[in-house]
Amino acid sequence: MRPFHLAFPVVDLEKTRDFYCNILGCDIGRESAGKWIDFDLYGHQMSAHLRPTSLNSNDDSCGAVDGDAVPIPHFGVVLTMVQWRELAERLKAAEGIKWVLEPKVRFEGQAGEQATFFILDPSGNALEFKGFGSDEGIFASK
Repeated sequence: MRPFHLAFPVVDLEKTRDFYCNILGCDIGRESAGKWIDFDLYGHQMSAHLRPTSLNSNDDSCGAVDGDAVPIPHFGVVLTMVQWRELAERLKAAEGIKWVLEPKVRFEGQAGEQATFFILDPSGNALEFKGFGSDEGIFASK
C-alpha cells in the first residue's frame, strides 16, 4: 500500500507543529516558514496549510456510526491494535487533548470490529484513529 497525502487548513502553525510533533509523535518533512508544514503521520504525508480565515464555519456536521455522532469531515489513520492502544494511552495521559469520542470498540463481535477514538487538533480538525485485530477487518462487510 502506498502512503496517502492530505492537505488541511490550520489557524496556527506553531500550535499545529507542537500538537502533531509532541502529542502525536510525527516527524516533520519539508516546510515553508509561515505557510505550511509536512508531517509524517504513520508514513502518510499530512500537509498543514495556514488558513486562519478558512475555518470560521459554524457547520457542526456529524454523521452517525454505530450509535455515535462523528464529525464530518474527519481524517485519520488505521493502526495495529498495539499502536492504537499505545497512542490512546499517550493521549489519555496528555494535557489539553480535546476528545470528541473517547477510546472504545465499535461493531463488537461483528464484521469490521474496530477500536476507535476521535480528537481535535488545535485548529479544530477532527482526527479519527482506528485499530483492527487484523488488516482483513478493515474492509470486512460480512
